[in-house]
Amino acid sequence: MASNYKSADSRLSDLKLTCSDLKTLLRATAEMEENLEKMDNKFEAIDETLLTTSRRVAPLQSLAMASKALETRINRAVAPALALLHNFKLSETIQDKLLDLSEKLLSEKSMKKRLKKLVKYVDYVDQLKIAINCICEEGEPVIQRLQEVVEFLSRTKATDQYRTHRLRETLVTLKSLYETEVDAMRFEGLLDEALLNLQDEYESILEQIRHRNVVDLHAASDKDDRSDEMAIVGSGLGTELEVELLRRISQTLAADDCLDICIDIYVKVRYKRVAKALMRLNPDYLKTHTPEEIDEIPWESLETAITLWIQHFELAVKAVLVSEKKLCEQVLGGIMEGLIWPECFAKIAGKIMAVFFRFGEGVAQSSKEPQKLFKLLDMFDSLEKLKPGFSEVFDGESGTDFCTRFRELEKLLVHASSKVFWEFGLQIEDNSDGLPPPPDGSVPKIVRYAVNYLKYLATENYSVPMAKVLRTEQIWKAGILSKPETDENLLKDAICNIMEALQRNVESKRSGYNNNSRDGDKIGISIHMPHVFCMNTYWYIYMRTRNTELGKLLGDGYLRNNYKVVAEESAYLYQKQSWAPLVRILERDDLEEQQSKEAKAGLVRVKIEAFMKGLDDISKSHRGFCVIPDVDLREQIRAATVKLVIPAYTEFVNSFSGLLQGKGYLGPDSVQELLEKVFDGGDGKLKRRGSKDRTGGGSSGMDGGVKDYRRSRSSTNDI
Repeated sequence: MASNYKSADSRLSDLKLTCSDLKTLLRATAEMEENLEKMDNKFEAIDETLLTTSRRVAPLQSLAMASKALETRINRAVAPALALLHNFKLSETIQDKLLDLSEKLLSEKSMKKRLKKLVKYVDYVDQLKIAINCICEEGEPVIQRLQEVVEFLSRTKATDQYRTHRLRETLVTLKSLYETEVDAMRFEGLLDEALLNLQDEYESILEQIRHRNVVDLHAASDKDDRSDEMAIVGSGLGTELEVELLRRISQTLAADDCLDICIDIYVKVRYKRVAKALMRLNPDYLKTHTPEEIDEIPWESLETAITLWIQHFELAVKAVLVSEKKLCEQVLGGIMEGLIWPECFAKIAGKIMAVFFRFGEGVAQSSKEPQKLFKLLDMFDSLEKLKPGFSEVFDGESGTDFCTRFRELEKLLVHASSKVFWEFGLQIEDNSDGLPPPPDGSVPKIVRYAVNYLKYLATENYSVPMAKVLRTEQIWKAGILSKPETDENLLKDAICNIMEALQRNVESKRSGYNNNSRDGDKIGISIHMPHVFCMNTYWYIYMRTRNTELGKLLGDGYLRNNYKVVAEESAYLYQKQSWAPLVRILERDDLEEQQSKEAKAGLVRVKIEAFMKGLDDISKSHRGFCVIPDVDLREQIRAATVKLVIPAYTEFVNSFSGLLQGKGYLGPDSVQELLEKVFDGGDGKLKRRGSKDRTGGGSSGMDGGVKDYRRSRSSTNDI
């Protein structure tokens, strides 16, 4: 019960406290409401004040915006004007530096330091050019803007008259400076003088850059195997600093509308340097170039000139002009995207190459003498080897004319070489030397010349270019789609034609002997010169051709059937018609018919005397009119003659020695000695020697040894 009363008292106390708080809150709320009313009244007063202030400030705000716009307009004109004045000041500073550097260049002795200062000089010229260009480009717009501002200020009176007057004076000064100084700076001032100095320096540096001593290069090339390409490549011209300086000057001159002057200087100077480099080789032969003039040159001099032309032409292309092309690209390659330098190089090389082409064309168009073939082939072969390098040096559109003329020269050489070769065959067949057959039966000069000519042509140095000439000519005639023979077959067929023409020439001369024998007598002992002539000539052709490149090309069978067999047949006929009658004197058929010993002895003595007289007659004929120049052939003929005559004489003497007792006659050994002298060209006087028979043959005999010529004429086997 007591606890209940306590609880009720506690609740009542809380209620009273709550009631008190509510009263306090209500009083505070009433006070706040009163304060809010007062604040509202203050806000209304402030609002009215702000409205009044705004009305008063609005004109000032418009004035501020106008001032801001005016400031922007003035700054837009003044800022470029300040930049223009800065460029004037910069230009003046650069000009001072150029004048100072010019004085230093005049006193500088070291070439390397001078080049470095010239690089600085070019930098200053470029900077001055940029500054002047900026002044020229920006001057008129800047003056126009300033003038607009001055007119605006004058018209609107946006500022005081003092400031407007100062701005107007600045405009007049700047305009006067621009109109009077800019043209002088561009065309008559220090920039123009600096560009002229650069042109002089440009020419001087180009003049100083020289080629290596081409005489040394020429000597070095002579030591190389001429069957290979000349191991010479163009070397770099000038130092890295010189090339860089030339490149910078070229670009500076080109940028200042001096490109034509730059090109003229470069082409003029570098052409002189190339010409002087090649003139050290003393190419005086190039002064003679027309076919008529070349025909008047002695052959030895022309041969030397062609050899020098081949070497100098290759040297000019692969050493001098390669270096020149590289320098031209390095110096002028940065101008107009690389379109200028090929034309400049073409101008430099044009006159040089024209001189070489002119001489080559003159040689190709000159008279077609046989000895020229090898030099024409040398020229053609050198051009073939040079063709890849030539096409590399003269590439692109600027090199078209050079490559065209190069091909035309090759065509002329192909035609000339082919014509000389075929005309040589015609001259041989037509017996162009116009000489009668050799009276002593020796080998004609035309045969010796032709064999050596074809031997030389068949060597590796000339067989390859000659075959290429023949193949090219065949393709031109038959068309590019034709299938020409191999080079070896073409050359073999061509040389076979010449050999056949030579054989017809020999047969023509053979028929030119008026008499079939020389110094004939009533018993038929004589020398048949046609057989001696054919024996000597065909044996010469065979021996000089076999075991050579010409022999390998023609083949052993061809040589054997056409020359060796004919020579052996002629030797057999010579033996049969010249020496067989002497042996027939010693025949014993008529001796067997004699009954008495005295008659037989008399007839034996008659035969011996006739034999000795016949031997003496034929010996004299040999010594005076018959020549066998080949040593091996002469030894074989000597051995075969001894083998034919001495056994028959020995047998005859031994058979009738009893009938010849007390009578003077020569023994077999003495007759053999006398017989051997017939082929030695001696005086024919008898000098006793030992009795040993000489029957040895030559070292290079017909089928390797001494042959017996006593056989039928129809035989064509090896003797």
